[in-house]
Amino acid sequence: MENPTVTGASFEDLVREMMIRLGEDPEREGLALTPNRVHRAYEYLLKGYKEDPEALIRNALFTCTYDEMVIVKDVEMFSLCEHHMLPFFGKVHVAYIPNGKVIGLSKIPRLIEIFSRRLQIQERLTTQIAETIQKSIEPQGVGVVVEARHLCMMMRGVEKQHSAAVTSSMLGCFRDEQETRTEFLSLIRNRTNGQ
Repeated sequence: MENPTVTGASFEDLVREMMIRLGEDPEREGLALTPNRVHRAYEYLLKGYKEDPEALIRNALFTCTYDEMVIVKDVEMFSLCEHHMLPFFGKVHVAYIPNGKVIGLSKIPRLIEIFSRRLQIQERLTTQIAETIQKSIEPQGVGVVVEARHLCMMMRGVEKQHSAAVTSSMLGCFRDEQETRTEFLSLIRNRTNGQ
């Protein structure tokens, strides 16, 4: 059975209740407008739930005979971890080898944004980006690498300020062909080494 106090409560009511439980006075000057601000902030930070990633790509496909690697790298990303609802942020690198179709380049950062603007874990975010591109244009292969810093590791828990997590998803020729994977990783590594 659902708790009637939760089902009838507004988002703002829930934020006020949380502040009270944390020992704050939600009526004091600095906090009086906070519940509304938090509501608007979460609507913005989690707007990816209202967007369709496959429709985004479907509207930006172009027939093309180009069959070399296409890389969009250093795409800035931020998200909220689903375990603590704390931010994680970093860069995403995406590559694919076309098989008769390409995606408008601006749509790759938009695709990343749609998936990152949801409660996430980095591993799922990485595979969602790769699998959506694979499904949408059926390229020869897709590679995605995400490098991120997690505030849940930096502010709490192990409190390691300089740690980063790196995840990858390699599909098609990026998984099957060492040479293709090595070329992709080398090209994104050059950025890191300042070359």
